[in-house]
Amino acid sequence: MTENINRTNRRSFMKTTATTLGFGLAALQTTTSRAKILGANDKARLAFVGVANRGRQLLGSFAKSPDATIAALCDVDAKTLDAAAKTYEIATENCVYDFRKLYERDDLDGIVVAAPDHWHAYMTIEACKAGLDVYCEKPLATSIVEGRMMVQAARKYDRVVQVGIHRRSAPLYQRIFDEIGLENRVGRVCVARTAHCSNMYPKGMGKAQPTTPPENLDWELWLGPRPERQYQENIAPYKFRWWDEYCSQIANQGVHFFDLIRWALRERAPVSVCAMGGKFAVDDDRTIPDTLAACFEFASGRLVTFNHFESSGNPIMATDENFKALGYVEYRGTEGTCYVYDNRYVVKPELPGQFQEKKPRAEAEVYQLPGDAQQNLDATALHAQNFIDCMRTRQRPNTDVEEAHLSTTMSHLANISLKVRQRLEWDADAERVVNVEEANEYLAASYREPWKLSL
Repeated sequence: MTENINRTNRRSFMKTTATTLGFGLAALQTTTSRAKILGANDKARLAFVGVANRGRQLLGSFAKSPDATIAALCDVDAKTLDAAAKTYEIATENCVYDFRKLYERDDLDGIVVAAPDHWHAYMTIEACKAGLDVYCEKPLATSIVEGRMMVQAARKYDRVVQVGIHRRSAPLYQRIFDEIGLENRVGRVCVARTAHCSNMYPKGMGKAQPTTPPENLDWELWLGPRPERQYQENIAPYKFRWWDEYCSQIANQGVHFFDLIRWALRERAPVSVCAMGGKFAVDDDRTIPDTLAACFEFASGRLVTFNHFESSGNPIMATDENFKALGYVEYRGTEGTCYVYDNRYVVKPELPGQFQEKKPRAEAEVYQLPGDAQQNLDATALHAQNFIDCMRTRQRPNTDVEEAHLSTTMSHLANISLKVRQRLEWDADAERVVNVEEANEYLAASYREPWKLSL
């Protein structure tokens, strides 16, 4: 359903109301005073928070849209910020180290959040409160409570919040999941498998001693709501993904594929999960497993498995002639098995088993994107354009924050199961573990002062 929200210019609204009612300006900084509706010919003015690694990729994808303008940049690393500013010719006055300065502006329409994962919730919620639409990178949040609050903020302040699980905007997945229907090809799917495999043995991301942070990095602001600690070079800028205080690989990698599974099979949430694993082989400073196996059960009668192997990198699913995995996800149906990858899907027919009539089942199929489509495929650019389009129409984007929350929750549940070393029974409506009370202690992330989540 399309929203029609009339917005008033922030400064004129605040000035008039404060004069009439005698309120302070700070009390009047609401979503209705800041946001505006984009006209058909207006370009969306976007600010980007976090412009290294994935942030630079997002800049490139958004720059392809004729309907958006890169209006401002933010990063806690001066070198990173300077490099991005030069590439995209952004003036010094539009480059800041502290993201909060962006929320004070009245000339922005949206924020693209590509900061480390432990910042996603705070930055997104505050942006919604400031009347800004948000494109937030995956994984959505570092805890289930954070994710739910992000959904609540988007709804309370009528904001478009697109999450960077970008395959929801990719034509091939839309074809097989929506236009055709996966189970129309392979029959009843009882098992879906996915994995992240990378051989980081023996030294992994290495070991490092606490030290003084580089002069170009605001380490205190990088940490933000997380506990105070000394800088280590194998935490920032990218290796934070191997520290459970900031991320995990089942969240970083797994959330893409959990979302593909939920989408393809029309599932909302699992009813139970069990995860096992540990640091078995890789000798580095990580605080997450190098080996993990997680199994999810759905009430409909399906199992989903995720394997995170960083001490062995060979594929665990069927491969092509070059020993490359046929897909990111394997859907095992009663009539056939489907392997789905970004530019193709493959259906392998099932063979009748014991006591079954020997008759043909699914037809073999290999669907490949046409050559030109493969060369020009940028699912992230399509996802960015969908976000911009929804900023105009006020419709829900392809990966609305609620869908991202449900997919990211699967990652968190696996991590919690691993922490408490038990199988968890999950009530998705209440968002509570019903059989292990200790597990509920890990549903939220702790924030240090002065940072605090609020709606």
